[in-house]
Amino acid sequence: MSSRDWTTEADIVAALRRRWTRGELLRQVADGAVWEPVGIPVRGPSLSEIGSDFGRAQDWVTKWAKADPRRLRIQYKTVGGRSIGTNQLPEKAWIDTPEQAWALLGVAAQVQRFRELLDFTVQTAAPLVARMSAHPHRVLDNEHRWPQLINTVTWLAAHGSPDLYLRQVDVPGVDTKFFEANRTVLCDLLDAYLPDDRIDRTRPPSDFVGRYRLRRKPSYARLRYLDPSHGGPFSEITVRVDELASQPPPYRRVFVVENETTYLAFPHVDEAVVILGGGYAVSLLRHLVWLRDREVLYWGDIDTHGLRILRLIRESLPHIRSMLMDHETLLDHREHWAMEDVPTTQPLPLLTTAERRLYDDLVEDTLGRSIRLEQERVRISALRAAVDRA
Repeated sequence: MSSRDWTTEADIVAALRRRWTRGELLRQVADGAVWEPVGIPVRGPSLSEIGSDFGRAQDWVTKWAKADPRRLRIQYKTVGGRSIGTNQLPEKAWIDTPEQAWALLGVAAQVQRFRELLDFTVQTAAPLVARMSAHPHRVLDNEHRWPQLINTVTWLAAHGSPDLYLRQVDVPGVDTKFFEANRTVLCDLLDAYLPDDRIDRTRPPSDFVGRYRLRRKPSYARLRYLDPSHGGPFSEITVRVDELASQPPPYRRVFVVENETTYLAFPHVDEAVVILGGGYAVSLLRHLVWLRDREVLYWGDIDTHGLRILRLIRESLPHIRSMLMDHETLLDHREHWAMEDVPTTQPLPLLTTAERRLYDDLVEDTLGRSIRLEQERVRISALRAAVDRA
């Protein structure tokens, strides 16, 4: 061991700081535990090192003798022999009181703030003291907003319900941006504070509203009337999905498309409407139960994900038919082919025989590498012809 390995007071502080960083010292504060003196071993020169470099060893001992007894208590041991005589060497440094620890680390103000937040939490939401003990430094990281976090948790416990939008949480200084910025901490506190029947643990913290059974923002559907004889005041409407689910249009045929331009340019069709899926067709159509009694035609991109969406829709609407999602349409638009960035290769049950052959050719690159034909690139004349056939 060289003199560089001999323990210094800075080493003692570093060892104590590791305990602070791990949260051990603040955890004792949160738990109300009686302080137990902390003893940290001191490594010093061996007998041979004392004999070979007595001056440096003596300097090292002298530095320890000057240690402030108000900060550290030094425990000595007796070493020696015939050649060097008897010597007293530091064996262990003791921090006898929490005040000594806070002074050594320079954290007295942080500890005081932690105690203040602890007192607030005990008075406001005592069950959450356990979370403070588990993650004490997270409390200090959020010291300025900790009262708001606790008040938000208790407010939601008292008033949260499936009829409450997140925007309606009425806590001073708390808005929807507050929830976005502090979601991780809030989820941890709410999971510990709310009763089990107020938490849907199948929902991830990212789905904050769903996890804590609050009211979701409504989903909307965009719909055009294609029948030229339609006499209503509007040719197109955007309506809440739950309202559309209970008030179906009076027509027997429904087209579903993904592209907005295609939706707007869709030709007139007797007794028909067109719905804009816009990438959400699966979740949208699942709620429109009346579609089970309608003729429904789905038109998506010709690529592996377009056929995957079709398969997912068929889980709730087994009778749905695809339109312009076939080999003929694909081959007639070679000049418009593009490349699919990340194709899927998962098995797709519920496809028809023709749809499955198309999917297999796309997966196996039979016609080219990762081919896709986007809906908006299909000629409008092909759409008119498909509508006439339908």
